[in-house]
Amino acid sequence: MALDIIINRLFPERLTRDKYYRSLIRNMVLTIIIVSMVPMILVSSTLYLQFRHSYQEKVDDHLRELVQKHKQNIDNYLQERLTDIRLMTARYGYERLKEEDLLQQNLDLLKEEYEKAFVDLGVVDGHGHQKAYVGPFKLADAYYGDADWFKDASQKDYVISDVFLGLRGLPHFIVAVRSEAAGRPWILRATIDFVAFNALVQNIRIGETGFAYILNRQGKLQTTPFTQTSPPGVIDTSAPQELWKRMPSEGNDVQVFLRRDKTGQDYIYAEASLKNGDWLLVYQQRASDAFVDLNRSFAITTLIMALGAAAVIIMALVLSRRMVMRIAMADEEKHLMDEKVVETGKLASIGELASGVAHEINNPVAIMVEEAGWMGDLLEEEEFQDSKYIDELRRSLAQIKTQGKRCKEITRKLLSFARKTSLSVQDIQVNEMIEEIVGISAQRAKYGMVEITTRLQEGLPFVRVSLSELQQVILNLINNALDAMEKKGGKLTLSTCSKDGFVVVEVADTGAGIPAANLRRIFDPFFTTKAVGKGTGLGLSICYGIIENMGGRIEVQSTVDVGTAISVYIPSVGSEPENAPNEKNQDA
Repeated sequence: MALDIIINRLFPERLTRDKYYRSLIRNMVLTIIIVSMVPMILVSSTLYLQFRHSYQEKVDDHLRELVQKHKQNIDNYLQERLTDIRLMTARYGYERLKEEDLLQQNLDLLKEEYEKAFVDLGVVDGHGHQKAYVGPFKLADAYYGDADWFKDASQKDYVISDVFLGLRGLPHFIVAVRSEAAGRPWILRATIDFVAFNALVQNIRIGETGFAYILNRQGKLQTTPFTQTSPPGVIDTSAPQELWKRMPSEGNDVQVFLRRDKTGQDYIYAEASLKNGDWLLVYQQRASDAFVDLNRSFAITTLIMALGAAAVIIMALVLSRRMVMRIAMADEEKHLMDEKVVETGKLASIGELASGVAHEINNPVAIMVEEAGWMGDLLEEEEFQDSKYIDELRRSLAQIKTQGKRCKEITRKLLSFARKTSLSVQDIQVNEMIEEIVGISAQRAKYGMVEITTRLQEGLPFVRVSLSELQQVILNLINNALDAMEKKGGKLTLSTCSKDGFVVVEVADTGAGIPAANLRRIFDPFFTTKAVGKGTGLGLSICYGIIENMGGRIEVQSTVDVGTAISVYIPSVGSEPENAPNEKNQDA
């Protein structure tokens, strides 16, 4: 429907009304669009899919490297804190570490070494009572027998606890090492500063929505993912179980995958295990943010393809319009040619008929003229001189002779039109021939109040033609010009020149001119604008045929009430004319 509307607006109505041309236009437009756009779409889609695959792999690899690096940093951080406590336990033992001065010295050394990563130290006996404590809180007599970290530490050599609030009401986690003194277990515990540890995770930021956090086995956060200057993020509470299922129980591989949350938003996740599989480091980012460059490339590609598609459609419409217009023009020319062939056939038939009629009329007319002559001789006898009708008889005989000669001239023209006679050709100097013809026509021009002027270029090349035929053409043109000026008089100009391998003879008058509607018909046989009895309509048609057989052409320029100029182009001797079209070139 849209294509039909466009076709109706862009193509001429005479084409859109015709079912053949309308179907041709539609088929050409669709063919050009399909042939042009299918390869473009296939190539663009293939390149985009390859680029998308490569880009996604690049993003995945970057996230794997980022998460793997921070996993190692966090594990090393925890391992270093654990190693410090282990060394302290092995070096000093239970009895010496119960001395708060020594314990304070070690805490000061740890804070100085690790920039306040350690908050406090404490020595706990096997029942959970804290025997010695140094730090900012009042926990000297604290009891940890019911704490989860203490229960784990009682059964293991060491423990790194989850983040919890505890007695102090602030988030922290414990690094504890179990040892024995005199066969009794005891524990050296240290509190790790949560802010310093949390900063390790908060530093993992990419784009506008990327952030990281740590989960324990129960799906509880071990870090604060956002700072006050961070944009808000959304942690899907249903994600932890799926994340743990995706992670192997052991191993250092980083898993990257795409997941859609309950709101329909796609997120990309990268995860790795920490602390021997007890914790899970998770990085998440909105997919639209992670693939922002990819989406921008897709938008640019789509825009380019849209512009390309628009260009293809415009090209299809323009080319189709041009081609269909040419086809329509060719069809019109073919139709005109068919009509011309039919007309030519008719003219051939008319020519044959005219030839037969001319032959049949010539003999009776000749006899009629001879008999009129004989009757004229009889009237000269003495016995007819006294007749009162003698003058009327002589006038009638003169009229019979005149009309008989006119009939003979008409039949001669009919025979000339009906058949082409082979005449001898010779090299002719056109200027000399024109001067002779002007001399012949001078008397008639004088009586018609017409001034004849000649402008003949000197040194014209010769033309190889039949002298009688060329004289017939020029004389016919002069007579037509004199006929056009017979009522008011005027000026007749004959000029010659050499142009592009042709000798050009121009006959220009200041007569009434030829209406534009008649210009294309003046060379048609039997067409005349003269009064009945004054013209046969064969003169210009015969002239046109003669010049065409010479390899030349005739051009006509005419303006009503201004005059007419007829130019005859005749090939010069020894030249090869570049353009000698066999068609009537007539300009109003």
